[in-house]
Amino acid sequence: MKGKTHAGIGAFTFISICHKVPGGFNYFGLLVVILASLIPDIDHPKSIINRYILPFKNKKTKVVVYICLAIIVLYFDYLYVDAPALKALGISLVFVALSSHRNGLTHSLLGLVVFTMIFGYLGETYNIPNMTYYFMIGYGMHLACDMMTRMGIPLFYPFIKKKYSFPLTYNPSSKGGSGFEDFLMIAGIAYTIYRLPTIF
Repeated sequence: MKGKTHAGIGAFTFISICHKVPGGFNYFGLLVVILASLIPDIDHPKSIINRYILPFKNKKTKVVVYICLAIIVLYFDYLYVDAPALKALGISLVFVALSSHRNGLTHSLLGLVVFTMIFGYLGETYNIPNMTYYFMIGYGMHLACDMMTRMGIPLFYPFIKKKYSFPLTYNPSSKGGSGFEDFLMIAGIAYTIYRLPTIF
């Protein structure tokens, strides 16, 4: 599934359930959901986020950059913070560096737990309420959407490396798959317009 589709579905989901989320609708929460919906694809060198991180969009550059980031985070944590969340972030960055797209930590339930914990820690540290809820919505919807594709995801990685998908799937690289994603975006925009009067 394309990055823009992940971002859109994350946003539409937040808008549709924001009345049930602590804090209700707010623009910061929407931004966190969109960011979280893009994070699982950092294992791909050409993902939306990596366009702004990697100087060269290839696997070798991804390995070098994310290993360096992991070292910086772990060293900073060792010297100044000593926080479990930062240790988890440093170790996670190593996994990201060494994994290929949809074959590792970021597309698993463990990744959901680890990265949610990290962002929850940031929320507590900087007194940002409800960060955990926002992040889980975006990240969780990304995993659910990728389970709609034929490739599936390693949901229980690293314990079980088998990939899981829903009974009905589609091929995102096909013309029909691209059309299906466009339909989802149009339907989401239409629903958002319908919901606007109840949000504001």
